[in-house]
Amino acid sequence: MASEVTSCPSRCSCQYLEVNCTGQQLQEFPVDIPLDTRQLILAANNVSYLPAVELSFLADLVYLDCRKNLLGDDLDFTFIGVAKLVYLDLSFNNLIQVTFSTFSHLLSLVVLKISDNPNLVAIEKDAFANNTWLRHLDVSRTGLTFLDTSTVRDLPNLRLLGLSDNLWHCNCSFLDFITWMMESDVHFPDADNITCYTPAGLRALRMPAAEAQLHFSCLTQLHKQDYVFLCLVGFCIFLAGTMAAWLAGICAVIYEAHASKGEEEEEEDEDTAT
Repeated sequence: MASEVTSCPSRCSCQYLEVNCTGQQLQEFPVDIPLDTRQLILAANNVSYLPAVELSFLADLVYLDCRKNLLGDDLDFTFIGVAKLVYLDLSFNNLIQVTFSTFSHLLSLVVLKISDNPNLVAIEKDAFANNTWLRHLDVSRTGLTFLDTSTVRDLPNLRLLGLSDNLWHCNCSFLDFITWMMESDVHFPDADNITCYTPAGLRALRMPAAEAQLHFSCLTQLHKQDYVFLCLVGFCIFLAGTMAAWLAGICAVIYEAHASKGEEEEEEDEDTAT
């Protein structure tokens, strides 16, 4: 016990396999964290950077709470050494994007909270491709306007998905995602606040109502590019018909000429015989 107390980071409290540094106004990732730590709580500090090397020393870490900090830099490959991590809370930070490399090494991840990151505007299509054990994902109250359906549809164990109070752009590209929401067995907490932000005509509309309108506007009405395509198809059909008629006319003329010549030759032969 004495060794554990000695190695406890300054301004943090340490219990068996747990280090708690909540609300200590830390500016940097704490040093002297016991290597056998399984639960690390850094909530409500001013940490802006998570060092991948220092984290990799905590190979047995399963729970990491970093909510309410200043994390906003690129987190790619940050968690490469904590493959046993099951719970990760990065909510209330300044995250900007999530790429495949951000969480790809967290093969055991079950709970991921990245809500309340107002600057989070992009989650790559394959961002969670390696997180097949993920059951609880929260991306509520961010700057997201779009989320590719395959990003969450391909998570076989997903049971809870937080999407509320985002800036969803409910256009035809988003219809597939809304349809998946309506048909999925996944639970969406605070579903009443999962609404469209743009376009203005759909603002504050809940997803079931938005799906109905988008089905009508996207699947029954033609857009400018559709009219262009139809015009091209029509022109090609017209051109093909014109060419076919022209060729048929030429063939008819050749046939008539050939037939007339044959008749003249037959008449000449009959005259000669007479």
